[in-house]
Amino acid sequence: MTSGQDRTRRRPWRPPRARAAGVLALAVLTLTGCGTAGYGAPMAPSPMSVNSEAFISGTLAARYTCHGEGINPPLNWSGAPPGTKSLALIVDDSSAPITPFIYWLVFNINPAATDIEERSLPTGARQAKNSAGRATYDAPCPSGHRHSYRFTVYALRTTVNLTNGAPLQSAWTAIAAATIGRGRIVVTGNP
Repeated sequence: MTSGQDRTRRRPWRPPRARAAGVLALAVLTLTGCGTAGYGAPMAPSPMSVNSEAFISGTLAARYTCHGEGINPPLNWSGAPPGTKSLALIVDDSSAPITPFIYWLVFNINPAATDIEERSLPTGARQAKNSAGRATYDAPCPSGHRHSYRFTVYALRTTVNLTNGAPLQSAWTAIAAATIGRGRIVVTGNP
Protein backbone atom coordinates (compact mmCIF):
# COMPACT_ATOMS: atom_id res chain seq x y z
CA MET A 1 0.00 0.00 0.00
CA THR A 2 1.28 3.46 -0.86
CA SER A 3 0.69 6.70 0.91
CA GLY A 4 -1.16 9.63 -0.66
CA GLN A 5 2.14 11.40 -1.03
CA ASP A 6 3.57 8.51 -3.12
CA ARG A 7 0.51 8.47 -5.38
CA THR A 8 0.92 12.18 -5.92
CA ARG A 9 4.55 11.74 -6.91
CA ARG A 10 3.67 9.12 -9.53
CA ARG A 11 1.44 11.49 -11.44
CA PRO A 12 3.19 12.95 -14.44
CA TRP A 13 4.42 16.41 -13.61
CA ARG A 14 3.44 19.18 -15.97
CA PRO A 15 5.13 22.53 -15.68
CA PRO A 16 2.82 25.51 -15.04
CA ARG A 17 3.41 26.75 -18.59
CA ALA A 18 2.15 23.46 -20.04
CA ARG A 19 -0.99 23.66 -17.90
CA ALA A 20 -1.54 27.26 -18.97
CA ALA A 21 -1.08 26.29 -22.61
CA GLY A 22 -3.65 23.52 -22.17
CA VAL A 23 -6.21 25.91 -20.70
CA LEU A 24 -5.52 28.42 -23.46
CA ALA A 25 -5.91 25.71 -26.12
CA LEU A 26 -9.28 24.72 -24.66
CA ALA A 27 -10.36 28.36 -24.67
CA VAL A 28 -9.28 28.73 -28.31
CA LEU A 29 -11.31 25.66 -29.31
CA THR A 30 -14.35 26.94 -27.45
CA LEU A 31 -14.06 30.45 -28.84
CA THR A 32 -13.78 29.16 -32.40
CA GLY A 33 -17.03 27.29 -32.01
CA CYS A 34 -15.75 23.83 -31.14
CA GLY A 35 -16.42 23.99 -27.43
CA THR A 36 -19.17 23.56 -24.92
CA ALA A 37 -20.38 27.15 -24.41
CA GLY A 38 -20.23 26.39 -20.69
CA TYR A 39 -22.93 23.71 -20.64
CA GLY A 40 -20.90 20.51 -21.07
CA ALA A 41 -22.41 19.48 -24.42
CA PRO A 42 -20.75 20.60 -27.65
CA MET A 43 -22.69 23.34 -29.38
CA ALA A 44 -21.91 25.93 -32.00
CA PRO A 45 -22.50 29.56 -31.04
CA SER A 46 -25.31 31.41 -32.83
CA PRO A 47 -23.98 33.32 -35.84
CA MET A 48 -23.64 37.09 -35.63
CA SER A 49 -22.71 39.67 -38.26
CA VAL A 50 -19.65 41.92 -37.88
CA ASN A 51 -18.56 44.65 -40.29
CA SER A 52 -16.71 47.94 -40.52
CA GLU A 53 -16.72 50.74 -43.02
CA ALA A 54 -13.00 51.11 -42.23
CA PHE A 55 -12.08 47.84 -43.94
CA ILE A 56 -11.93 48.46 -47.67
CA SER A 57 -11.63 45.36 -49.84
CA GLY A 58 -10.81 43.26 -46.78
CA THR A 59 -7.75 45.32 -45.87
CA LEU A 60 -6.78 46.80 -42.50
CA ALA A 61 -5.90 50.42 -43.29
CA ALA A 62 -2.47 51.59 -42.15
CA ARG A 63 -4.03 54.15 -39.77
CA TYR A 64 -5.19 51.24 -37.54
CA THR A 65 -1.70 49.69 -37.40
CA CYS A 66 1.66 50.73 -35.98
CA HIS A 67 2.46 52.10 -39.45
CA GLY A 68 -0.21 54.79 -38.98
CA GLU A 69 -2.05 56.32 -36.04
CA GLY A 70 -2.33 53.03 -34.13
CA ILE A 71 -5.99 53.62 -33.23
CA ASN A 72 -8.74 51.04 -33.02
CA PRO A 73 -11.04 50.82 -36.04
CA PRO A 74 -14.81 51.27 -35.77
CA LEU A 75 -16.83 48.04 -35.76
CA ASN A 76 -20.55 47.27 -36.04
CA TRP A 77 -22.34 44.03 -35.19
CA SER A 78 -25.80 42.55 -35.08
CA GLY A 79 -27.55 39.27 -34.38
CA ALA A 80 -26.79 38.70 -30.69
CA PRO A 81 -29.00 35.78 -29.63
CA PRO A 82 -31.72 35.99 -26.96
CA GLY A 83 -30.26 35.65 -23.49
CA THR A 84 -27.20 37.77 -24.25
CA LYS A 85 -26.10 39.48 -21.00
CA SER A 86 -22.89 41.06 -22.29
CA LEU A 87 -20.62 41.18 -25.33
CA ALA A 88 -16.89 40.79 -25.80
CA LEU A 89 -14.44 41.62 -28.58
CA ILE A 90 -11.15 39.91 -29.31
CA VAL A 91 -8.72 41.14 -31.98
CA ASP A 92 -6.01 38.65 -32.85
CA ASP A 93 -3.45 37.74 -35.51
CA SER A 94 -3.90 34.27 -36.92
CA SER A 95 -0.66 34.66 -38.93
CA ALA A 96 1.56 35.31 -35.91
CA PRO A 97 4.35 32.81 -35.14
CA ILE A 98 2.75 32.26 -31.72
CA THR A 99 -0.95 31.97 -32.44
CA PRO A 100 -3.08 33.58 -31.46
CA PHE A 101 -1.45 36.90 -30.67
CA ILE A 102 -4.09 39.05 -28.96
CA TYR A 103 -4.09 42.77 -29.75
CA TRP A 104 -7.24 43.72 -27.90
CA LEU A 105 -9.64 42.00 -25.55
CA VAL A 106 -12.72 43.98 -24.48
CA PHE A 107 -15.43 42.48 -22.27
CA ASN A 108 -18.62 43.46 -20.44
CA ILE A 109 -19.84 45.49 -23.40
CA ASN A 110 -23.50 46.38 -22.86
CA PRO A 111 -25.66 43.79 -24.69
CA ALA A 112 -27.66 46.62 -26.31
CA ALA A 113 -24.51 48.04 -27.91
CA THR A 114 -24.10 47.50 -31.64
CA ASP A 115 -20.75 49.13 -32.26
CA ILE A 116 -17.38 50.37 -31.11
CA GLU A 117 -16.39 53.77 -32.40
CA GLU A 118 -12.93 54.61 -33.70
CA ARG A 119 -10.56 55.63 -30.87
CA SER A 120 -13.01 54.62 -28.16
CA LEU A 121 -14.35 52.02 -25.81
CA PRO A 122 -18.07 51.56 -25.05
CA THR A 123 -19.19 53.05 -21.73
CA GLY A 124 -18.78 50.54 -18.91
CA ALA A 125 -16.74 48.05 -20.98
CA ARG A 126 -13.51 46.66 -19.57
CA GLN A 127 -10.23 45.65 -21.17
CA ALA A 128 -8.08 42.66 -20.30
CA LYS A 129 -4.35 42.59 -20.85
CA ASN A 130 -3.35 41.76 -24.41
CA SER A 131 -0.40 39.59 -25.49
CA ALA A 132 1.89 42.58 -24.94
CA GLY A 133 0.73 42.76 -21.31
CA ARG A 134 -1.26 46.01 -21.64
CA ALA A 135 -5.00 46.58 -21.20
CA THR A 136 -5.47 48.62 -24.37
CA TYR A 137 -5.65 48.32 -28.16
CA ASP A 138 -2.18 47.26 -29.27
CA ALA A 139 -2.08 48.30 -32.93
CA PRO A 140 -1.07 45.42 -35.20
CA CYS A 141 2.32 45.85 -36.82
CA PRO A 142 2.50 43.63 -39.91
CA SER A 143 6.03 43.09 -41.15
CA GLY A 144 7.71 40.74 -43.56
CA HIS A 145 4.50 39.41 -45.10
CA ARG A 146 0.74 39.94 -45.07
CA HIS A 147 -1.07 39.02 -41.87
CA SER A 148 -4.68 38.02 -41.26
CA TYR A 149 -6.33 39.88 -38.39
CA ARG A 150 -9.58 38.62 -36.87
CA PHE A 151 -12.07 40.95 -35.20
CA THR A 152 -14.43 38.63 -33.33
CA VAL A 153 -17.48 39.70 -31.32
CA TYR A 154 -18.89 37.25 -28.76
CA ALA A 155 -22.36 37.25 -27.22
CA LEU A 156 -22.15 35.98 -23.64
CA ARG A 157 -24.83 34.46 -21.41
CA THR A 158 -23.40 36.37 -18.42
CA THR A 159 -21.17 39.30 -17.54
CA VAL A 160 -17.52 38.54 -16.91
CA ASN A 161 -16.65 38.88 -13.23
CA LEU A 162 -13.18 40.38 -13.74
CA THR A 163 -11.73 43.84 -13.24
CA ASN A 164 -10.29 46.16 -15.84
CA GLY A 165 -6.74 45.02 -16.65
CA ALA A 166 -7.51 41.36 -15.91
CA PRO A 167 -5.01 38.74 -17.08
CA LEU A 168 -5.49 37.68 -20.69
CA GLN A 169 -5.95 33.99 -19.92
CA SER A 170 -8.53 34.63 -17.19
CA ALA A 171 -10.62 36.85 -19.45
CA TRP A 172 -10.32 34.51 -22.41
CA THR A 173 -11.35 31.48 -20.35
CA ALA A 174 -14.36 33.34 -18.90
CA ILE A 175 -15.47 34.42 -22.38
CA ALA A 176 -15.08 30.88 -23.71
CA ALA A 177 -17.23 29.47 -20.90
CA ALA A 178 -20.06 31.95 -21.53
CA THR A 179 -20.18 32.23 -25.35
CA ILE A 180 -23.61 31.77 -26.94
CA GLY A 181 -23.07 33.78 -30.15
CA ARG A 182 -20.16 34.78 -32.35
CA GLY A 183 -19.42 36.89 -35.41
CA ARG A 184 -16.11 37.60 -37.10
CA ILE A 185 -14.57 39.73 -39.79
CA VAL A 186 -11.10 38.85 -41.09
CA VAL A 187 -8.94 41.50 -42.74
CA THR A 188 -5.47 41.55 -44.19
CA GLY A 189 -2.71 43.81 -42.93
CA ASN A 190 0.15 44.66 -45.26
CA PRO A 191 3.72 45.43 -44.17
